[in-house]
Amino acid sequence: MPPNESLHLSVDCALFGYDDQGLKVLLINQKEDTYTHESGQPMSQLPGDLILIEEGLHEAAERVLFELTQVKGVYLKQFHAYGDPNRVKDHKDRAWLRSVRTMPDQRVVTVGYLGLVSLHDYNPQPASFAGGVSWVDINEVGPLAFDHNSILNGAIEALQNQLESHHISFELLPKKFTLSQLQALYETVLHKKFDKRNFRKNVKKMSHVVPLDEKQQGVMHKPAQLFSFNPDQIENE
Repeated sequence: MPPNESLHLSVDCALFGYDDQGLKVLLINQKEDTYTHESGQPMSQLPGDLILIEEGLHEAAERVLFELTQVKGVYLKQFHAYGDPNRVKDHKDRAWLRSVRTMPDQRVVTVGYLGLVSLHDYNPQPASFAGGVSWVDINEVGPLAFDHNSILNGAIEALQNQLESHHISFELLPKKFTLSQLQALYETVLHKKFDKRNFRKNVKKMSHVVPLDEKQQGVMHKPAQLFSFNPDQIENE
């Protein structure tokens, strides 16, 4: 069988943000004048698009994320590739592709990118073919276009696997955070509870978690001490 000479390559970005309400993912909505889901609402999807011929994968992920959401300068890491021959063959997805692409019937292999931000540091805005953009709690995500539910699940699994070993939890926190915020993040992402005393004991062993001579301000309860992340200390651990 001859090789497929009309294969397209794309990137899809699962960008997570975190706040006191939980872990959220950034979704875009397809424009209503291009395609509307059977529910009467525009279909949601992860920010993604085809790469350009002269682009590297990471460069493409940064460009696509910015072009669709106006978000840039964030942590992005490749986590998996998705190449099911039927991943863009659903009739609803094809209908939308025909409205935005010159070659909508070509097979597409996509590379998934995991993105992380402190949610309140960014204000995404829809652009290009994105009709809307919103942060959605990961427990409230409905059916997405293409195989994006599968990609999202893969990104969540990658986040869980890399949370401790890659020191990426701090990408989701404000620059100054409390140990309670750090523990809540771990519990949210990993879906398990930690003993407060043991958790703090383990954190104190981490030289890259630096205590600050500052406390919370504007809170009703007793202000907690603030900490920051120093990546330069990781090599010394």
